[in-house]
Amino acid sequence: MRTDPAQIPQLFKAACEGERLALARLLSVIERGGGAAETIGRLAFPMAGAGYTVGITGAPGSGKSTLTSALVSEMRPEGHSLGVLAIDPSSPFTGGAILGDRVRMQTHALDPDVFIRSMATRGHLGGLALAAPAAVRLLEATGRAWVLLETVGVGQVEVEIVGAADTTIVVVNPGWGDAIQANKAGLMEIADIFVINKADRDGVDATRRDLDYMLDLSGLGHDGEWRPPIHCTVATEPQGVGQLWASLGEHRRFIDENGELAKRRAMRAGEELERIVRERLAEKVNAMKASAGFVDLQRQVESGTLDPWQAANQLVTE
Repeated sequence: MRTDPAQIPQLFKAACEGERLALARLLSVIERGGGAAETIGRLAFPMAGAGYTVGITGAPGSGKSTLTSALVSEMRPEGHSLGVLAIDPSSPFTGGAILGDRVRMQTHALDPDVFIRSMATRGHLGGLALAAPAAVRLLEATGRAWVLLETVGVGQVEVEIVGAADTTIVVVNPGWGDAIQANKAGLMEIADIFVINKADRDGVDATRRDLDYMLDLSGLGHDGEWRPPIHCTVATEPQGVGQLWASLGEHRRFIDENGELAKRRAMRAGEELERIVRERLAEKVNAMKASAGFVDLQRQVESGTLDPWQAANQLVTE
């Protein structure tokens, strides 16, 4: 059911008052994009920023969803309200999310202070939906003190998650050795905390040594810098998740006190502006394609009578 744009302010007010159905409808509007999504973003913007966003990424099959659920179980006894966004691959048929991470988080489905939502990537490389930053802001604006953002994880392009999170957790499995080396640059850029999940399997010690070696080579931890800790967990038990939760708190305090948190959020806002501008320009290009002038120039380029650079210059200067 499509939401009438005129209903957006009323739905936003209801969501801020704790109505889950209103929040769900607003998130659906954000996923679809367009003018109604922009209205939600503008309503949420002044109220956002009080929450804290944790990105959870890693290779598919590393147990991110189970770890996220276990982490929620650690956080809830302290009274924190939570939002969980699970960024899934898109179905080629419906455009909807197909992994359905909520299935693996049924323990929290009836908790009124935990809101879980799967969002589809809609083909966006890196598994991070374009709508995710706006969805995070909406969850913060409606009172979620923590937002956990879990991506599908597709390798090197996982670095995209850093643009939407205050703290980033990278999840690996025992025996990941060669893959760690292959992904070293990307992992070192985005990881604030490493987790070796499924640590009841063989190869944990070797994987920890590989990660420690990477960190030693990077020089992280010198001159007052944060050195990403390495935690071993068995999320299905759960084991080690309490230490991970404690480490999250330590990292939050660290970057808040040294000013890094403010820098990250400022960078995120600037990148969002650039993304919005690119989207607006793309919309103009799509609209331009239907014009007679565009079609004429396109035919000239296709016939070889005009080079594409001259054609482009004519289009953008008209």
